[in-house]
Amino acid sequence: MAGSREIRNKIKSVQNTRKITKAMEMVAASKMRKAQDRMRHARPYADKVRNIAAHLAGANPEYRHPFLERRDQVRTAGVILVTTDKGLCGGLNTNILRMTTNRLRELQNAGTQVQVTAIGNKGLGFMQRINAKVVSQVTQLGDTPHLERLIGPLKLQLDAYSAGQVDVVYLAYTRFINTMKQEPVIEQLLPLDPSRLEETSREYSWDYLYEPDAQSVLDQLLLRYVETLIYQAVAENMASEQSARMVAMKSASDNAKKVIGELQLSYNKARQAAITKELSEIVGGAAAV
Repeated sequence: MAGSREIRNKIKSVQNTRKITKAMEMVAASKMRKAQDRMRHARPYADKVRNIAAHLAGANPEYRHPFLERRDQVRTAGVILVTTDKGLCGGLNTNILRMTTNRLRELQNAGTQVQVTAIGNKGLGFMQRINAKVVSQVTQLGDTPHLERLIGPLKLQLDAYSAGQVDVVYLAYTRFINTMKQEPVIEQLLPLDPSRLEETSREYSWDYLYEPDAQSVLDQLLLRYVETLIYQAVAENMASEQSARMVAMKSASDNAKKVIGELQLSYNKARQAAITKELSEIVGGAAAV
């Protein structure tokens, strides 16, 4: 059994660790509320833009935007991967990276080349370790996503799709369900996913009058549509990050408390054993005299 001094040092070390995890839990809880509010406020705008884009995709204008055109053969795919900049958030990054790796393997087995845009340090580092083709990146977004920082790296993928160099673009991120549950998802970003059009297609079917012309309206609207989807994905991922970190730090604090209790019990046993040994030596010495 370890000595009393060694056990006391272990107890002190675990107590210091628990103070850190408890503080991180409280900070994550504060940031989580702000991130959730930001994400929920962005959802109505994203849904409205998605509905309008869905209506336009079902219409028949004289101009057909490249974002709405499906390619007969997929030779090159683009993947926009959204992860966190920091760790200590449980299995959040592990789950989305595992799903993305499986999708990359499926595409490569089908003979499709893949190029990746990494948003977040964790995803960037992982893609570099597996030697994926990273064409653009953005890291250190902070606690608040800013669209102007996202547009530059994303423009490479969007321009490549418009030019026909990329045939399909996927968006991988972690969707926020609730504080205890976050779901990794990979969605088709470009061309416009038909599954997004099913509900609106049943309810509405009309054409539009465009001013000044269809090309100007569609170019601006569909670009805003794609930017909104990506911004919403980043906001969802940040809310998921803070929720996962709060849960992970709470679990770490609870485990530290349990370890402290076990060490305290061991310390009491060690101290009792030392006292019993001293008493035995005193009684033995007195008997010998």
